[in-house]
Amino acid sequence: MKKATIFWCTGMSGAGKSTLASYAFDKLKERGLQVYILDGDVVRENYDIQLGFGREDVERNNLNVARLCEIERGNYDIIIVPIISPIDTVRLAVRKLLSPEYYLIYIEANIDSLRKRDPKGLYEKAEKGEILDLIGYSDSNPYHIPTDADFVIDTSNSHEVEKSKKKFLNFLLKSVIASDTFL
Repeated sequence: MKKATIFWCTGMSGAGKSTLASYAFDKLKERGLQVYILDGDVVRENYDIQLGFGREDVERNNLNVARLCEIERGNYDIIIVPIISPIDTVRLAVRKLLSPEYYLIYIEANIDSLRKRDPKGLYEKAEKGEILDLIGYSDSNPYHIPTDADFVIDTSNSHEVEKSKKKFLNFLLKSVIASDTFL
């Protein structure tokens, strides 16, 4: 029976988590691997759970996603989870639940690059005062930078997107090959 290796990708909104996950998904599928993306935003949209973006709701959503990983783990070789996951204690609980074949990946991007990209318009809304508690941007809702990440990739420089994609994919492949999953 398969037991998927889980790659939990944390970072602020717009850092490139979903972009990297989609790229890796396609490349890993080409190699014949069974891959699943469990995106935090998609979970919010597709499950009948009414959650906001306050600390308690974010914590509940992250733990729900971790439980879904456990449920789906036997069906895939790799599960990639692009999710903001801003709270240290929650990431620690997720690591405990999903280890040993679990890797925390921090997708780092500086605030200037996030404001420029702003794919969902969240930073613009926060600047206008339309969003008061944007994770990692508002003082009331901080993003705790992980100190225990297994891999860090900085996506601040938009000119190096292809390099970032390849670094991400290489880490996933090395991690999976190093585990007992495929040996």
